[in-house]
Amino acid sequence: MALEVNGKSIPTTDNGYLENIEDWSEDVAIEIAKGEEIEMTEQHWDIVNYLRDEHFNNNGMEPNERTIMKEMSKKWGSKQTSKDMYRLFPLMPSKQGRKVAGLPQSTRKGGY
Repeated sequence: MALEVNGKSIPTTDNGYLENIEDWSEDVAIEIAKGEEIEMTEQHWDIVNYLRDEHFNNNGMEPNERTIMKEMSKKWGSKQTSKDMYRLFPLMPSKQGRKVAGLPQSTRKGGY
């Protein structure tokens, strides 16, 4: 499979994750999100950037839903719930968010 972004073909896995994380850009993220039927907002970008930061600066860390929820509560200044997170990424914030963030498919099992 591949994404077409700005006239360039970006290879993806059968599950739609980037084969090469170096191919990621905000334009690529927007195309992945469209395929997931997600319209990116500032909150989506906050989660995507958080997941990328954790991955690149914490030895491939894969935050779970609870951790993402707590970090976004701090960032956004209001208590977030699981429903809030799933409203943004309906197929699981930690996994669908990683896909949009151009990171490898999660190796974690389950939710919390």
